[in-house]
Amino acid sequence: MADVIYLDTFDEEPDIGAMNREELLSCLDTLREKISALDELEPRDMESEEYEDWGERHEQLEDLVDEILDRLDDME
Repeated sequence: MADVIYLDTFDEEPDIGAMNREELLSCLDTLREKISALDELEPRDMESEEYEDWGERHEQLEDLVDEILDRLDDME
């Protein structure tokens, strides 16, 4: 069984509300890269604790992407 390496995206969750458009787009690119890298580490056993942890981290990253996209929409 391979060890799953979780990629910490940020030391702290970014303050999306305080970011300008350029910062949001940069953060969005970073998050998409992290999601892609995390996808490659998906555990095979969907019933395992590792998979549950992986899924939670994946969901957190996707939630941040959604928040950024909403913020970008609000800026238009």
